[in-house]
Amino acid sequence: MEISNYLQIKKQLPLNVNLLAVSKGFSSKEIKIINNLGQNDFGESRFQEAIEKKILLDDLKNIKWHFIGRVQTNKIRKIVQNFEYIHSVDSYEKLLKISNVSFEEKRNPIVMLQVKLSDDPNKGGFNPKVLLEKWDQIKEFKSIKIKGLMTINPKGLSSIENIKLFKKCRYLADSLKLQDCSMGMSGDWEEAVKAGSTWLRLGSTIFGNRTY
Repeated sequence: MEISNYLQIKKQLPLNVNLLAVSKGFSSKEIKIINNLGQNDFGESRFQEAIEKKILLDDLKNIKWHFIGRVQTNKIRKIVQNFEYIHSVDSYEKLLKISNVSFEEKRNPIVMLQVKLSDDPNKGGFNPKVLLEKWDQIKEFKSIKIKGLMTINPKGLSSIENIKLFKKCRYLADSLKLQDCSMGMSGDWEEAVKAGSTWLRLGSTIFGNRTY
């Protein structure tokens, strides 16, 4: 557990930048330790693993759970029922289903739309052009709060290349009048902050090596 790293990073962050502790692969005990230091936002990408932790940590009422993994259509109802934030909505069809399910479940999740800003075959997301074309329809969706955009940069980029891609995401969010950009992970978070990120998704940097 890299507690000193966590405290150091928290101290460095501007007031408008939130730290999301990516707890995928870490135990409920480790989540408790970080939570005791004042960390309330935790990100999970595997639904079953997240639910097991959620049950074990039910007494910690200040925890806010964020879903950051690939949204599978057949899991949308369960994701809506269990997560306050969804960072990784990567298509118009899934967003529409989340909106409809949220209405049925009387939920109102905060949503980030994942955008694809590079030709990385391993990453999904809205094509920015398609997002702009459909934006007027998307704005009318009920029972969801679209607060921002989310992106994942390809691995192996230089610092300058990272900043350039992150700035594209920030510019797109600003043009849609969206407050948040969920961008920056353990390897590129400093560049993301420079480019205007408001949510950093950090796992091993603050928890240490994954235990499973």
